[in-house]
Amino acid sequence: MQASLEQLSQIIVFLDLENTDKVSLQPHSEVQAYSQGEIILHEGDRLPAKLYAVVSGSIKITKTATTGKETILRELKTGEIFAAPALLGNGISPATVTAESDCVILTLQRDALLKAIQNNPEIALRMLMIFNTRIQQLHETVHGLVSERAIVRLARLIQYFAAESGTEPSSQGQTLKIKLSYYRMARSIGITYEECVRLIKRLNSVVTYSRGGKIMILDSEKLDAIASGNIEI
Repeated sequence: MQASLEQLSQIIVFLDLENTDKVSLQPHSEVQAYSQGEIILHEGDRLPAKLYAVVSGSIKITKTATTGKETILRELKTGEIFAAPALLGNGISPATVTAESDCVILTLQRDALLKAIQNNPEIALRMLMIFNTRIQQLHETVHGLVSERAIVRLARLIQYFAAESGTEPSSQGQTLKIKLSYYRMARSIGITYEECVRLIKRLNSVVTYSRGGKIMILDSEKLDAIASGNIEI
């Protein structure tokens, strides 16, 4: 099924695009729904020359090492584009893409995208900005895995999700709106499940963890200091 004008409008790189331009993209687009936990792309899949984007819901992108260890590279929400090699690289999926929640994925034929870029160069600029930001994030992640202690990486991860998804105030502190399981945190910073449990316990004066992945920040200043590597826990 082809995308609606409303669905095309959800995509970040098509913001402010005129309706006439979106109408011209529709015949070259397709949307498909996926259930939570369903694989959208497998690592190593051959990718057709298309733009991939999240119309609704969220996805996670993971990489599996030769040892079998899985690491979460990033999570993307509505409006985000992904699978850059389909457009710019070798056409091979470098990671596995999974539906983090029920979601709808849009694809757009490469030739139609290039024609749209000719008429609206701003699309290409937005894509370059997105990919550049992700390269920087990947560099920081790799640097952190090599040089930073695990507890520093964990503190930064909690800060990231607090800023990304927001918090709700309570009498004791700030509760993250997003739920983070031990497994998810461990896979995001390259440690084992068991080590993640131990580190959260070490942070019990700074953050609390409740069943279901509920995290509350008790002392944001101390969390900042840990994330900066300025204090030992």
